[in-house]
Amino acid sequence: MRETRPAGRLGRVVGALWLRLCGWRVEGRLPDATKSVVIAAPHTSSWDLPHMLAVAWVLGVRPAWLGKQELFAGPLGAFFRGLGGVPVDRSRRGNLVQQVAERFAEADRLFLVVPPSGTRSRAPYWKSGFYHIARAARVPIVCAFLDYRRKVGGIGPVLEATGDVAADMDLVRAFYDGVAGRYPERTTPVRLAEEDLPGRAIS
Repeated sequence: MRETRPAGRLGRVVGALWLRLCGWRVEGRLPDATKSVVIAAPHTSSWDLPHMLAVAWVLGVRPAWLGKQELFAGPLGAFFRGLGGVPVDRSRRGNLVQQVAERFAEADRLFLVVPPSGTRSRAPYWKSGFYHIARAARVPIVCAFLDYRRKVGGIGPVLEATGDVAADMDLVRAFYDGVAGRYPERTTPVRLAEEDLPGRAIS
């Protein structure tokens, strides 16, 4: 996984042009932290990727992002990797969390974008990988968003993964309440499966 690089002047121009042509604007700014796990939500459309990248470039970074391995097959694989993409085999959990946490420890600057729904279709829960990665790497969680109703993308609150998953997710839910994906009916509820387990805390 590559370190996050500045977007550069060309990236900012391309991002701003894309958003202007699509009628979008940017709100918020990146936190002062040099490392973070960035939530990308809601995720309901293939259009989320170019919009997300354009917003990031306007904000001045070229983030790393996780994508299903099928996206990197064929001639477009190198292109997506060049945009910061990291292929993930969603059928194998393995020790991905620990591997990513170690990469955070090695990097001087890393903004990792994670779509916690894990799919563009509606699912029962968000996947908790983003939470476990942030907690293991001891980096903040940044709430980034794409609101198709307002045509606004940007950065919201920053929080720590304390281990009290219900309390932490209440903060996340409060922010994303009312943020609309391109296809609202596909939106996965902002909830982790761990919240429905006894104790509701992550050690």
